[in-house]
Amino acid sequence: MERNKANLAEAKIGVVGAGGVGGYLAAMLADAYPHVTVVARGKRGEAIWKQGLVLHSEHRGEKVSRPEAVAESAGELSNQDIIFICVKNYSLEEVCRELKDCVTEDTVLVPVMNGADPGDRVRQILGKGIVVDSLIYIVAFAGKDYSITQQGDFADIRVGTAASGQKEQEAVEFVCTLLQGARVDCRAAKDIEREIWRKYILNCAYNVETAYYDNTIGQLREDQKKHQEYIDLVEEAWQVAVAKGVHVTRAHADAIIRRFEYELADNATSSLQRDIRDGKTNELDTFCGYLIREAGRLGVDVPVTRKMYLGLLGK
Repeated sequence: MERNKANLAEAKIGVVGAGGVGGYLAAMLADAYPHVTVVARGKRGEAIWKQGLVLHSEHRGEKVSRPEAVAESAGELSNQDIIFICVKNYSLEEVCRELKDCVTEDTVLVPVMNGADPGDRVRQILGKGIVVDSLIYIVAFAGKDYSITQQGDFADIRVGTAASGQKEQEAVEFVCTLLQGARVDCRAAKDIEREIWRKYILNCAYNVETAYYDNTIGQLREDQKKHQEYIDLVEEAWQVAVAKGVHVTRAHADAIIRRFEYELADNATSSLQRDIRDGKTNELDTFCGYLIREAGRLGVDVPVTRKMYLGLLGK
């Protein structure tokens, strides 16, 4: 399809994964557009089919949206104009394999995930389609009834691509226009790699140390040793980013530290912390393993990250 505002109502939109992030995006998109398919397995998929996408949003209010279809796996999708991939990193390869037959050279793929490299991994695994990189700032989670709760007055997605081709730039504009038409706060980033790493550096400290000590942010702040280790984790991740040639500055690292010291809620916990505590499959490799591998490749020393990685592996 031609990617312009007049044709948005005809866009075939797939959302793979209906947890906090995917559920929020799917609910907003299905409220605005008629051809949305949500990929959700088992009881989650059954609940969405029967009761719709139920969203409790402090930012956008209460919604019950009805997607056009609910699929059990990504392999059941027909050819889509755009697919939002909203899964945990450990599921990405499986999802990409399932998507191979329903992605064309013109399909726009938007991984909205944690980590620094999901876009590159999608490009490598699929080898086709137009990948638009993204990150999202949101607090959202799925309840036991599979409804989605979004907390706070923000749910902000940023998209972009390092590619300079017209096709890729048009895809970025299409994603922005589509999301904005669904009242999803979205803007294009001139340097999407920098924006992704700014969030990734924060998460390499926030997720890792809360999980390692099973503490809240307030507890980490109050303990002098833990406080310093949080700063060390930020510094190590920032140094890896600089060594990679990412355009993150000293001011960016300082802002992340300042957020820890003065802005994050005392009772804040992390998804990695909760998953490890509950014995669930988790994204430890995303927040530690990848960083350690890149540090080794680039000759950067990351002793605190490595200590906490080994300790968390033991859990």
